[in-house]
Amino acid sequence: MAMHIRVKRNKTTYFVQCDPTHTILDIKQKLHTLIDQPVNDQRLILSATGEVLDDSKTLADQKVENDAVVALTFRKDDRDFEDVNIIQPDDFYNARDADGF
Repeated sequence: MAMHIRVKRNKTTYFVQCDPTHTILDIKQKLHTLIDQPVNDQRLILSATGEVLDDSKTLADQKVENDAVVALTFRKDDRDFEDVNIIQPDDFYNARDADGF
C-alpha cells in the first residue's frame, strides 16, 4: 500500500513516497539522493511524538502513518545532532510583518 510522508527541515518540505514496510534507513537513502547528505548524518524524528526513528525498524513498526510529518536534522561537526528547526508559515508571516512588509 503506497503512502507518503512529509519530511520537514527549516523552511523546506520533502514529500517522500514510501510503503509501510520500508525501513527508516530506506527513507534516509531516498533523502540522500535529494539532499546529498550522508545517511549516517541524518536523523528523522516523528513530529507527533518527538520520537527518534530507528533505522532498522519499518514505518509500520514505529506507527508512522500516511501523511505523517517527520523532522529531519543533521549531524553537526561535534558529532551531536542539531535541534529540530521547522519554520511554520505563521512564524514566517509574523516575522515578515514585524519587519514592516
